[in-house]
Amino acid sequence: MNQKKIIFKTPHALASTFAEQLVNISLSREIIHVALSGGSTPKLLFNILANKYKNHDWSRIHFYWGDERCVGPHDSESNYAMAKKLFFDHVNIANNQIFRIFGENNPKQEAKRYGDLLFDLLPIVNDLPCFDLIYLGMGEDGHTASIFPHEIELMTLQKVCSVATHPVSGQKRVTLTGPIINNARSIVFLITGKAKYPRIKSILKEQCGFERFPAAHIQPTHGQLTWYLDEAAYEDT
Repeated sequence: MNQKKIIFKTPHALASTFAEQLVNISLSREIIHVALSGGSTPKLLFNILANKYKNHDWSRIHFYWGDERCVGPHDSESNYAMAKKLFFDHVNIANNQIFRIFGENNPKQEAKRYGDLLFDLLPIVNDLPCFDLIYLGMGEDGHTASIFPHEIELMTLQKVCSVATHPVSGQKRVTLTGPIINNARSIVFLITGKAKYPRIKSILKEQCGFERFPAAHIQPTHGQLTWYLDEAAYEDT
């Protein structure tokens, strides 16, 4: 597996560098397929993109999501709603470049619809849709996308999308599964904060029991995995 890690002094430095990377790849191909994530670090990323790159030509990027809560598109918990409010509403991105997960739909039916959509729109590599870039976060419990430790079988499920259940709230979510995530050309973890350090240490050092964390199973089949970590999350791991 082709893997590297990059350490940043602050979350802002991390988000700024990734924003620049996103801008650069938008110049490299005719159409770029990118899967977005939710969470606190993407909020910072979206603010940087909406301000520093407000006038950038975004027409080559098609935007998708790695997961979505089963809520409506205007709900404050919606990953799509956050991206729209902080990023899309401030730049020139057409509606036909945005392919959201319909969190308001029946979860099982939506997982099927979104999976079919990805097969229709993305290039097929290794018999699976292939994203140019997926960026991911990681929870303190080691989950990524909406694949939680109690449903780690979603890392190997032979479907590209599935329904997931939050272990505490019971909230339903639609998530990409392990096979399609690992089929991407580039996967980038954006992880900040001291609370993430124990899991980062366990995964990167492959400590006893690390396999129970879904983030440890992000292992690209043919692409590049990059860990963007701030100093608080890394601590000389």
